[in-house]
Amino acid sequence: MSYLAKVQQAVETANGLPNEFYTDPAVYAQETKRLLLGQWSGVAFAGDVPEVGDVFPVELAGVPLVVVRDRENQVRVYENVCRHRGMILVGEAGKAKQGMRCPYHSWTYDLNGRLVATPLVGGPDANHHPCIDKPELGLLEVPAHVYLGVVYVNVSKDAGPFREMHSKLLDRWAEFEQPLFFDRDVSQFTLDVACNWKLAVENYCEAYHLPWIHPDLNSYSRIEDHYNIVESDAYSGQGTTVFNPTRTEDGRLLDTFTGLKDQWWNGQAEYIVLYPNVLAGVHRDHVFAMLLLPQGVNHTIERVGIFYASEASMGEDFADLRSVNAKQWRLVFDEDIQVVEGMQRGRNAPHFDGGRFSPAMDTATHCFHAWVAKSMS
Repeated sequence: MSYLAKVQQAVETANGLPNEFYTDPAVYAQETKRLLLGQWSGVAFAGDVPEVGDVFPVELAGVPLVVVRDRENQVRVYENVCRHRGMILVGEAGKAKQGMRCPYHSWTYDLNGRLVATPLVGGPDANHHPCIDKPELGLLEVPAHVYLGVVYVNVSKDAGPFREMHSKLLDRWAEFEQPLFFDRDVSQFTLDVACNWKLAVENYCEAYHLPWIHPDLNSYSRIEDHYNIVESDAYSGQGTTVFNPTRTEDGRLLDTFTGLKDQWWNGQAEYIVLYPNVLAGVHRDHVFAMLLLPQGVNHTIERVGIFYASEASMGEDFADLRSVNAKQWRLVFDEDIQVVEGMQRGRNAPHFDGGRFSPAMDTATHCFHAWVAKSMS
């Protein structure tokens, strides 16, 4: 039996993924193609491009991309390279209402990716040349889909439609597919973590560590208040039956999403990893997402964005609540850094066999390991 087959065994007998899945650049390169570029991966927030003409460059596992809000107010994603000589087209986030102009030779593309200008391409006095077919040289578009504030892409173009591939989670969280509101000044932050991206997934999947790593959180949302969420080959995570929304000193609350089942979401919250790299959480008054952007086999950038249920929640009256909410989540995720970085260092122990799982507490983490093993087999 291969080791990856053993990872896919039942949780009672399975081992975790072997060390090379966290330390070997060759395995990381293969994994990148299959799991990150071959699936629907999160790369940005829709709020990164809030207005028509906004552009936002990002990399996914080394692939340069640019997120664009086009004139029809749709989010599109392109490979961030000029079709002339492969120069990076957009160097920083900003406005491009007059088009995206290459800094090398000034070839220019509109928001729909069409090549619209090729100055001097035919010589000092000619902006056209019969060999340069502009309609054939537009930007290379990448399939993109926006879900709960996150921009997902399928770089390989091999995955099926997003809504088809992730229909089970979309059904589970259907009530939250509503307009979301994003305060870019307060409701986002970035963490730079010295670990393989999968360790951040594994840690997020389970509530087992709450009493020791998150004692403040565990004081009211206790380990016994949590339940496992497992959907093979799709997603996994945890939920809690105790959610305490943030309040102002005079007792005011943020607006709640409309149409929620009160008997469920009044006290409930859920935290799920949408494979491969988006950690998402839903609550009655806000949702959040963490994008895991791998920078190498043992280095991950974590981008967190928090989204609210109403435009009123974006007002000055609730600025203190938004700030407190962001600080609370920042504290929780900061507390996890010591864990994931410690596990990364531990993966250099030559005789560690990938570890075992608690059948009661680790089913969601095992589900993720089994998905990686199956995808890489």
